[in-house]
Amino acid sequence: MHKDRTWMIRSYRDEDLAGMIEIWNAVVRSGDAFPQDSELTKEEASHFFASQSATSVAVLDGKLVGLYILHPNNVGRCAHIANASYCVGASYRGKGIGKALVLDSMEKAKILGFRILQFNAVLTTNQGALHLYHALGFEDLGVIQGGFAYSDGSFVDIQPMVKYL
Repeated sequence: MHKDRTWMIRSYRDEDLAGMIEIWNAVVRSGDAFPQDSELTKEEASHFFASQSATSVAVLDGKLVGLYILHPNNVGRCAHIANASYCVGASYRGKGIGKALVLDSMEKAKILGFRILQFNAVLTTNQGALHLYHALGFEDLGVIQGGFAYSDGSFVDIQPMVKYL
């Protein structure tokens, strides 16, 4: 568990699911960060979050304000490479919660035996995420032109990134 100021990061509990679904689905609905194109139902969310190598939440004054999932990026001989997704409630962004979630996931990844953390699809328009990941020592792996499809049919480039743990 990671504590800082008046909030903490901890493993999720079943009673967190409603807040997790709300935050996750808001990001999916926005259509400008996650590759998923459909929102999670309560039943799907329960299975989805439980099936990860780790799912943790950020809690501020008893309110769930963000979360991350961590899992292998691939299988077999590449299973030592982790992948993660992060989301913070819209009204809580810019307060360091995202950074704390990334740092916590890096610690958790090491504990779970992962050697590398790779992000497959950071949108080049997501300047906040790019700035944060660069500040934390992630390296760019190039640019995939038109790698992300917006719901309106337009495309934006994605920038895979990696951090050796």
